[in-house]
Amino acid sequence: MTEDARAALEHLRDASQFKWYVIPLLLLVLYAYATEVQRRDWNVLFAGLALWGMDWFNEIWNALVFHFTGRAPVWGARGDTAYQILIGLNIEICFMFAVMGIVAAKFLPPRDARVLGLPNRPVLVAANSAAAVGVEVLLNKAGVLTWDWDWWGTGFPLLVFLIGYAPFFVAAFAVHDMPRVRTKAVTVSVILGVDALALAVFGALGWL
Repeated sequence: MTEDARAALEHLRDASQFKWYVIPLLLLVLYAYATEVQRRDWNVLFAGLALWGMDWFNEIWNALVFHFTGRAPVWGARGDTAYQILIGLNIEICFMFAVMGIVAAKFLPPRDARVLGLPNRPVLVAANSAAAVGVEVLLNKAGVLTWDWDWWGTGFPLLVFLIGYAPFFVAAFAVHDMPRVRTKAVTVSVILGVDALALAVFGALGWL
């Protein structure tokens, strides 16, 4: 087991690490979603939930990588946190991803608009993913987001881009652009349902 993985495990689901700032952060996340409900902007609301659900999916398989290798997760979260949910996910990261999709969706132009002569959705998927990878590089340099596999990190950031973020924005924008609210709701329910089932099963098995 790597030193970084061991450090992340020290606080895994340790309730004694709780900090009171979690409560106002939770309220801010709820406020963001309540605002979209009040406005009846289902495009933005479901886009936010879709991205959040995609992140949970990634965090679950990342924890499974650590369980089955016994060496390290693909990425780990270490350092001070109010609560470490999974080895690569703390409560602060969870809240961040909960609002990231809302923010990204709010900046979406009309579907027929073009950026640099190109369809805007693929351009914005690439731009948002690249920006997120850049932030991860800074967090890694700060020592709070760890990478212990040679094929994942600054030496080969393409995988971080393609697996770590691009699917998040593809899912969020695709849900945003679905023509019917029912289709959006069903799609997001499937994403979150798969996450919930995986958490329940793998958690019960002690793999997370």
